[in-house]
Amino acid sequence: MHRLLTILLSFTSLVTFAQPNVETYCNPINIDYTYMIYNSKNDISYRSGADPAVVKFRGEYYMFVTRSLGYWHSTDLQNWDFIQPEKWYFEGCNAPAAHNYKDSVLYVTGNPSGHMSMLYTDNPKKGDWKIIPAILNNLQDPDLFIDDDDQAYMFWGSSNVYPIRGKKLDRKKRFIAEKDITKLFNLDAEKHGWERFGENNSDTIIAGYIEGAWMTKHDNTYYMLYAAPGTEWNVYADGVYTAKNPLGPYTYQAHNPVVYKPGGFMNGAGHGSIVKTTNGTYWHFGSMALAVNERWERRICMHPIFFDKDGIIYSDTRFGDYPHFAPSSKKSPGAFRGWMLLSYQKPVTSSTSESSQNIDDENVKTFWLSKTNKGGEWITIDMGKNMDIKAIQINFHDYQSNMYGRYKDLHHRYLIEASNNGTDWKTIVDKSKSFKDTPNDYAEINQNTKARYIRYTNIEIPTPHLAISDIRVFGNGLGKLPNFVHNFKVIRQKDRRDVKISWKKDKNNQGCNIIWGIAPDKLYNNWMVYGDNELLLKSLSKDQTYYFTIEAFNENGISKRTNIIEIKY
Repeated sequence: MHRLLTILLSFTSLVTFAQPNVETYCNPINIDYTYMIYNSKNDISYRSGADPAVVKFRGEYYMFVTRSLGYWHSTDLQNWDFIQPEKWYFEGCNAPAAHNYKDSVLYVTGNPSGHMSMLYTDNPKKGDWKIIPAILNNLQDPDLFIDDDDQAYMFWGSSNVYPIRGKKLDRKKRFIAEKDITKLFNLDAEKHGWERFGENNSDTIIAGYIEGAWMTKHDNTYYMLYAAPGTEWNVYADGVYTAKNPLGPYTYQAHNPVVYKPGGFMNGAGHGSIVKTTNGTYWHFGSMALAVNERWERRICMHPIFFDKDGIIYSDTRFGDYPHFAPSSKKSPGAFRGWMLLSYQKPVTSSTSESSQNIDDENVKTFWLSKTNKGGEWITIDMGKNMDIKAIQINFHDYQSNMYGRYKDLHHRYLIEASNNGTDWKTIVDKSKSFKDTPNDYAEINQNTKARYIRYTNIEIPTPHLAISDIRVFGNGLGKLPNFVHNFKVIRQKDRRDVKISWKKDKNNQGCNIIWGIAPDKLYNNWMVYGDNELLLKSLSKDQTYYFTIEAFNENGISKRTNIIEIKY
């Protein structure tokens, strides 16, 4: 305990984390995640960021994250600075909620076993928070919402038994809660396959959890997001019910889940918030599962949000952890940039390790561990031929870090070099003088770079061990496009929530995106599959007709999609 208090007292007042202005971003987002200080009974050290509540205030943005001992500020939703507030009443805050009301930011956090207060400030950059005490008690995962008529509401719920609930708050009486509680809705996993617990919705014993309520109002419709079935699983997602009144009655949207990322490098997108930017676009910030050191080890992702002509809310998570145009981009905010993954399963050599292949396996749960951490360690990826290099992401791993809370002066310093022949090298990313904490660092390559080899060289990292889950190289392979997918089959199972999907394997293809939806023009969900040629998808609603297609991808691009297959309920 004395060690933890010493660490907490050593915070800086402001940890600068701005990056050069770039056109794209890549999930997971690259912020200086806090080392967790709970679960210390087992002395488990891990970084985490989850349950993000993002609000716009005076044209800028603030992000509040579970147990982060502060919060982040951004002018563009892409580059974030950590703020340690002058006064902070909830050091162990879970699942925070925030709301921009008139000329203040209002903040609440969950407290399942005691009184809950509200914080407010008109200067969140300074962080001089004031307190409104004891507005509610004994609730978890709150969501504060104030409607256009100034009526305030509190929604909450985090349980595999109890539903999402809500009640009115009397704003004139310092947000004191009224007595009446309204039960809004609960999980119905017997109908909705994606609400089933476990990896790939496969647990038949434990009921799924419903949590993370977040209200968004659009065109006089109330969209209540909720997360299910559990934050540690690849299928963790946000679904939605809609209503014409904040307290309901609510109707399950036919397209669900809304924000869903079960496949690819890093999975999950649940328990999030939606923010509307100054340029009118909507963005969802959610939680991704890392869950290597501890099941609560998580990262944060962002995806664009849309409303179609029928009022259906949906997201685009296709290639959801590849580079996309940033929210501030003038071209097409949120759109896939078209840069493919060049480094997947390519030959690797390194200076100090025998397990180098984990560096490019597109699996965030595996990692390369260096035998030393003195500086000068290197790892080289041979892509087999010259390719057009556009961006690089380095995901550092916390192997036996033994770090808790927040620290001064954490930084990652390294070089990325490129070569055509493995002998003559050119620096394309120079972080040798960087003093930023960048656990999921992402860099665009602003010069014309065609290279066969990419080499990472360590200079200094903040952890005791040098460990990297993946070095991901993006760009254009300059070769043959993937082949069209043949023998695509979708067979609905006896359990109508499940479909068995298969296709012919093709060595020219890295993988496939399975794409489906509730109508031929509403194919809003997808599942990225590497290397395999089948998938048991268990996330459908049993009484809903669906439409499926598939596309292949490799380092050179994307194939045409197959004809759409209708799967009746």
